Amino acid sequence: MLTCYFENNNKTSLRHVTVNAVVVKGSQVLLGKRGTYEGKPILESGKWALLGGFFGRDENLKEAVKREVMEESGWEIEDLQLLRINDNPNRPKEDRQNVDIIFFAKAAKQVKETDEEVKELRWFDLGALPPKEEIAFDHGEDLELYKKYLNEKILIPVLG
Repeated sequence: MLTCYFENNNKTSLRHVTVNAVVVKGSQVLLGKRGTYEGKPILESGKWALLGGFFGRDENLKEAVKREVMEESGWEIEDLQLLRINDNPNRPKEDRQNVDIIFFAKAAKQVKETDEEVKELRWFDLGALPPKEEIAFDHGEDLELYKKYLNEKILIPVLG
């Protein structure tokens, strides 16, 4: 949580905003195994996750998700569509009550390597995803929602 002070000296706690992407190539999705940051294990290290991270100052959502995917995978993405806004204050394994904005996008081309936050990249067939206990945070729910969107054509974006 962020502690903010307003002009009238009132103090409040605000939530962080994150962006993530279900990166798609054919019937496969790209997941990253979480690694380290500055040599220290990051939250949910060793688990598979969507590619993404914190929404930065002075960027819009599209720029943020493209930047995060590039940093963590080296992949350029295109055809972004909003899948879900996850505003659950009780998200599992969260330490900051992040509000997560999840997109899906097509993989365009890989132009560089991953950063240290991702120790392994792997393409998974949608029918052969890792078990939920091996997926970080609630990203398994996002993958299931994406599959449901493909199979049942549910209305998106989903709020909550």
